Amino acid sequence: MLISGAGTNMAALLYASRFEDAGYEIVLVASNNPDAAGLKLAEAEEVPTFALSHKGMDRSAHDAAMDQAIRASGAQYIALAGYMRVLGTEFVAGWSGRMLNVHPSLLPKYPGLRTHGAALDAGDAKAGCSVHLVTDDLDSGEVLGQAEVAVMPGDTPETLAARVLIAEHQLYPRVLSDYVSRPFDADWLVAQVRALALAQPQAEETTSHGMPCFGIVKGKKFAWVSVDHHGDGKTALLAKISGPDEQAQLIDLDPERYYRPAYFGGDWIGIRLDLGDTDWNAIDGWLQRSWRAVAPKKLTALMDAADEF
Repeated sequence: MLISGAGTNMAALLYASRFEDAGYEIVLVASNNPDAAGLKLAEAEEVPTFALSHKGMDRSAHDAAMDQAIRASGAQYIALAGYMRVLGTEFVAGWSGRMLNVHPSLLPKYPGLRTHGAALDAGDAKAGCSVHLVTDDLDSGEVLGQAEVAVMPGDTPETLAARVLIAEHQLYPRVLSDYVSRPFDADWLVAQVRALALAQPQAEETTSHGMPCFGIVKGKKFAWVSVDHHGDGKTALLAKISGPDEQAQLIDLDPERYYRPAYFGGDWIGIRLDLGDTDWNAIDGWLQRSWRAVAPKKLTALMDAADEF
């Protein structure tokens, strides 16, 4: 987590991480302000800390030092929790899809500062907060969750901010936990495969052997998603390959990721999706290859002709 001040959202995330159902643990609290009160709390709670003032440093050098400390901690995600320094393009790109922030408005309303005053000036009945992915564009990354807060008669920016902060403390831990758990969540993994599989020409989804199954309309099946099939505890894509030799080579290359799916024979491979590091571009490639292996020649010829243009 990156902080610059009191670290109230950091505290909310920290204490929530200690519940049994939390999907994350905090391995580092880092700050650009060595005097940040949040650092003292983290130290008291025996969470490792790192501090480096940005004063006198150019942005890229400071970003690089922060990045080095974060990666050395073993962190896989970053949660910004009141980090009052703009991060450079290179830093943001290096953590694309793995850096979250909480913002005190119902985005896309009121990005940037003065959010509470803007909500009051606009006469909004509801204010609130959003947790979003961090991109180069200010407060414009994908919104992952929101919490609404009623605007009360007589509210000032300060009174509204105090209630929105309470909502932030409730929202941020839940959204962060859900987000970092997605690579292990069977429903989410099936949904990712479904979107890629149904993008193939003339693809349809059915259920076969109790598994989501994808085939060509009125044709052969080109993929299954196995979810704890026969109690094996795995969530995996089953895709077509050239035969037993390739199957053996893949399993020998990475026995944790690849396996021989039961009852499917030597021309199928099981590809684990639940290891937390799935390359979805590679999965898309597997699906395209598997689709082509069963597609009628007339259909693949049409695809090849279209590719030439």
